[in-house]
Amino acid sequence: MTVLADATEKQNLEAKPSTDQRVPVLIVVAVMMTAVLEVLDTTIVNVALPYMKAAFGATTDQATWIPTSYIIAALVMMPLTGFLSRRFGRKRLILTAIIGFSVSSALCGISWSLGSMVFFRVSQGVFGAFLIPLAQSILFDSFPKEKRGQAMAMFGLGVVVAPVVGPTIGALMTEYYSWRMIFFINLPFAITALLLMTGELPSDEPKDIRIDWTGLILMALAAGTLQFVLDQGETLSWLSSHAIQVAIAVCALSSLFFIARGIGYRANIIDFSLFSDRNFAFGCLVIAGFSAAMFGSVAILPLFVQDLLGYPVIDAGLLFIPRGLMAGFMMVLAGRVLVHRFDARILVAIGLVMTASGNFMTGSLNLNASFWQLAWPGVVQAVGMGLVFVPMTTLAFDRISQDRQDEASGLYNVFRQLGSSVGIALIGVFVVRGVALDTTVLRSHITLYNPEVYTYLSPLGVSPESLKGAAILGVETTRQATMLSFARVFDMLGYLALAMIPLLLLTKKPIHAQTGSENS
Repeated sequence: MTVLADATEKQNLEAKPSTDQRVPVLIVVAVMMTAVLEVLDTTIVNVALPYMKAAFGATTDQATWIPTSYIIAALVMMPLTGFLSRRFGRKRLILTAIIGFSVSSALCGISWSLGSMVFFRVSQGVFGAFLIPLAQSILFDSFPKEKRGQAMAMFGLGVVVAPVVGPTIGALMTEYYSWRMIFFINLPFAITALLLMTGELPSDEPKDIRIDWTGLILMALAAGTLQFVLDQGETLSWLSSHAIQVAIAVCALSSLFFIARGIGYRANIIDFSLFSDRNFAFGCLVIAGFSAAMFGSVAILPLFVQDLLGYPVIDAGLLFIPRGLMAGFMMVLAGRVLVHRFDARILVAIGLVMTASGNFMTGSLNLNASFWQLAWPGVVQAVGMGLVFVPMTTLAFDRISQDRQDEASGLYNVFRQLGSSVGIALIGVFVVRGVALDTTVLRSHITLYNPEVYTYLSPLGVSPESLKGAAILGVETTRQATMLSFARVFDMLGYLALAMIPLLLLTKKPIHAQTGSENS
């Protein structure tokens, strides 16, 4: 009996996080820096793309491979997080990922051609794919389940706030220094995180696991071709391109074989049984839809304010500061207070409504919108961001056992990344096609028999019969058509956020949530 009691006590001690508060705090700091290290790099590059294009003498189509190559590589590797963590050990994997990501970042900063930049960005994506899932699962292990809201609040500051403020940092670095600095800014975060992880993260023993090469190849083909279609579809005119046609066929076939083969196959590279947990399965779908609605609008806003409204790059970046501050505040409030007092499903539903409201507010603006008229919808969305991300993550992982957290984190973040990619891809399609349609409709009303045409041109001292008058009317109708198209897309993203709410009805109430503030 004594031996059994000692063994039970040992298991309990191993299952609980250390009571030494110094260790969780340092791990939280390291995890936040790791999250910032990866997520910041996915949005900060977009602002500097025009400068890179000029530096390398690349066309717009060629320059899109700078962000696309990173995303494709990360999406292919991210589902392997759980397998590689078991095969080589979590600590060894995350330290290798941090070092590899840092070296790749430095090489991107000194790249000498478009080809070298794309190659180093692929390398960044390969190593960066593991940072977010591993950081999330490490936080889960560092806190008891009833305090996971606090853990996710800290984690959310990096995962969700970083891409929001990324355009601001990228704009400042590019404007006052050089576009190359956006890659070197990773190094201080990486060094600090590496030192903290090395000293504080406990070592774990790797396991001798057979590699499922067939499943790995099928998964890589499915994920890689899907991301290629989403990123390059609009550029290559979708189904009119043979490359897109082939990619869709490969994606469909490889996905079909991968899923059919993997269901019930215990040695599969991904454990599909994770999706038997309703909270996790629907949590993945909700976070995908939320990411499309939220980060789709984040991606489109710089184009909206710079290309259409004529804002300088610095002012466009400053628009994200109020959003980032509110998002950070809401992450802490949701993690430390709200998830302990309210049902996570209710919080997520309110957050989705706030996310939708922010998109609807932006969609109601016009070409004369002021700075604060553009900034306030972002603040409203930031409230929704905090109410969705923290409660949804704690709800999705509520019933996931500790030994499956690495794999579950990898899959969860794949859905988050795919949601963002789908949202951005849809935006590109609807904006471009919407502008063409609305331009045609508006110009059909411009005739010499329409008195409003003369009323508009009269203060300018020109007539619609003149070349100058025709040019003015052409520019203005294009601007108005573009505004209508952007407004329609923001409304579409708002409805997408609302469409996620019914999925919450299919989830179960968290079993580890506590009422009251004793754990906050």
